[in-house]
Amino acid sequence: MTYVVHTRAELATDLAAVPGEIAVVMTMGALHEGHRQLMREARARAAFVVVTIFVNPLQFGPGEDFEKYPRTLEADLEACRAEGVSVVFAPSRDEVYPDGAPSITMNAGPLGEILEGASRPGHFSGMLTVVQKLLMLTRADVAFFGEKDFQQLALIRRMVRDLELGVEIVGVPTVRENGGLARSSRNRYLSPEERRAALALSQALREGAAHTDSAAVLATAGKILADEPAVRVDYLALTGADLGDAPVAGPARLLVAARVGATRLIDNVPVTLGPAT
Repeated sequence: MTYVVHTRAELATDLAAVPGEIAVVMTMGALHEGHRQLMREARARAAFVVVTIFVNPLQFGPGEDFEKYPRTLEADLEACRAEGVSVVFAPSRDEVYPDGAPSITMNAGPLGEILEGASRPGHFSGMLTVVQKLLMLTRADVAFFGEKDFQQLALIRRMVRDLELGVEIVGVPTVRENGGLARSSRNRYLSPEERRAALALSQALREGAAHTDSAAVLATAGKILADEPAVRVDYLALTGADLGDAPVAGPARLLVAARVGATRLIDNVPVTLGPAT
């Protein structure tokens, strides 16, 4: 049975008697197959799984889609029940931030200023602030995050390591729709024509990642994106596996962000450069 709680007091009561590991999956709702895969991974690891549903205002900048971000709580709860989640924590804004906007927030550091951080100033500070709060409120031993938001995952891992939070962070590979589009709550904004155009993102990453030379990786991916007029690229970047500089040889990451119509999409894939080391 899945319990639904809305206050930190109710959550604390439910967690007090948990004898083993607590796994958490943090979401902003509008759940899709990618979220459900995170729940399955969590259930395979721990007997007690908490899913949080909270649209965090701190990680939305001016002009972004906070007000229109899809809120589908009843459907989300059905998905959580189907996946055997123990508790859903669906707090209000005042419950998470009882004193209003927090005066002390997380600093994402240099890693939070590149890629998504350059395009969305303040986004990662807001994201890390709520993740840290939810890790504490859920008393999590292990937390599961999707690799689709790869920079987010890297920053959460760094925060947990730097601040000695003692929580294991598990990354789960991106779940894709038929055709390759990375599953996202924002995909529902796409018209049929825009959804077809958006397939260029995953195609560019897939074909770029087939190369082992960094110049060829970027040239191949860039051409595919340039050939789709409906896609407006924000960035296409090849980095190291830790989002540092790409190595001459070894594991790397190819990342893209682009707008299709009014919808901003992100995606990434692993790449192996040069001869294996």
